[in-house]
Amino acid sequence: MSVLRELLATLPKEDFIYVADQKHVPYGSKSKEQVQQYSENITRFLLAKGAKCIVIPCNTASGAALNYLREMFPHTPFIGMEPAVKPAAEVTKTGKVGVLATQGTFMSERYCSLVERFGQGIEVFENPCIGLVKLIENGAIDKPETIKLLKEVTTPMIAEGVDTLVLGCTHYPFVKSVLETIIPSEIEIINPAPAVARHTFDRLKKLNLLSENSGQAIQFYTTGDALKFESQIKQLIDLQVVVKGLKW
Repeated sequence: MSVLRELLATLPKEDFIYVADQKHVPYGSKSKEQVQQYSENITRFLLAKGAKCIVIPCNTASGAALNYLREMFPHTPFIGMEPAVKPAAEVTKTGKVGVLATQGTFMSERYCSLVERFGQGIEVFENPCIGLVKLIENGAIDKPETIKLLKEVTTPMIAEGVDTLVLGCTHYPFVKSVLETIIPSEIEIINPAPAVARHTFDRLKKLNLLSENSGQAIQFYTTGDALKFESQIKQLIDLQVVVKGLKW
């Protein structure tokens, strides 16, 4: 949803089909093969609905399935996510960067390659923030249990001198304002979602796929509870929508 929010602002003439695989989240605890299968199922559904480009707004799914999907569907442009290790390495002054992501992201070849390429000369402090995805999914954005978890995660990093914090899971931008109240103001928080939206725009433009529509339509689907998801959408990005159930 944090990526969709940026896409809607960056691509106001495009129509969107959004699938929330809420039945199977969090992906971070699933095997690579499971995530690949979920991602393939969603891709086939989106292509059947006429999608011209597919954004994978999930670091774990991108790490596990992006290359797999590009091989399976070579004629479809895919936009993936990756933790913003490179920009963090460029802006850190202390040489110490904190990364908040899921265990699946940390274990992915994509993430390990990022750290190997851009993490030379800096220290990277990682935390999988176990339980945070569920709290956000349940709407507990600024509840005491969420604040407690974020403090437990960030306090050791702050003690180590971290001055840059990467939000390596697309759920986590929704607690960015909470993080800002519990960490020193000089620590920079990097949200990769705006960069993903810009990259999607650039890719569509390069492929001559940008829409000239005058409006913007969005279809929402979930493999979970449709009514609950409608409430989440309203809370997270302030849209009043109808969500359809999805099964395969």
